[in-house]
Amino acid sequence: MDGFWQDFTARPADGPPYRDRYSVAVGGRMLDLPIRPLPQPESAVASLLANQASFTVIDRLTESMAALAQRFQPDVVVGLPTLGLTFAPGIARALGQPNYVPLGYSRKFWYRDDLSVPIRSITSPDAEKHLFVDPLILSRLTGRRVLVVDDVASTGRSLKAAAELLALCDVSVVGAVVAMRQGAHDPAKDPFPIAHVFATPRFTRRADGWWPEG
Repeated sequence: MDGFWQDFTARPADGPPYRDRYSVAVGGRMLDLPIRPLPQPESAVASLLANQASFTVIDRLTESMAALAQRFQPDVVVGLPTLGLTFAPGIARALGQPNYVPLGYSRKFWYRDDLSVPIRSITSPDAEKHLFVDPLILSRLTGRRVLVVDDVASTGRSLKAAAELLALCDVSVVGAVVAMRQGAHDPAKDPFPIAHVFATPRFTRRADGWWPEG
C-alpha cells in the first residue's frame, strides 16, 4: 500500500464491488484510499493517514479545508491529536491567524486533571486516552470563537470529547472542519456544525468484494 495518499489521478472513480481501494474527488482530481477491514471481519472503512501522505496531498487537502473554514469566521483554530495536527497549522495560517492551539494525549506534569476528558477512537477502541489542553495557553481560548480541526470524523467521539473539553475553557465552538467524513452520520447529533472535504461510506464484505453499507 506504499502508493496510497501520495498523489492524485485524473481517472474516473471505480464502482462497486471494491477490491482494496476507494477513490474520492478532491478539487476535481481523484485520491485513492485503502480499504481496511475492522476488527469485525465483514466490515471495513476507507483510510486516510495524514502523517503518511505526501506534501502534495496534504497541501491540497489543507487548502480545501481552509476554504471550508472561512464560513465559520473563527478567532482561533484548535487542532485535535494526532492527525488533526497535520492540518491545523496550515488552516490557521491560511485564515491569517498568528498561531493555533494543539490539544494533546500526552500528559505533561503541569497539566490539570480538571482540564482533561476521556476519549476512545474507532481505530483503537480498547485504549482509553485522555484529551488535554495546556493550561498555559488557556488565554488563547477563553472567550474566543473556536474552530476545531481533525483529519476524520467517524463515530464523532473525538469531536464530542473536544466539545466537552472546550466547554471547560469558556469558549464558543463555532464548528469543525475535517478532511474526511467517514460512514453514515446524522447532523442533528453533531456537537456543532462539521464541514468536510469528502465523505466515505463504511463497507460490508460480499463474495465479490466490498460494498458500501446502506
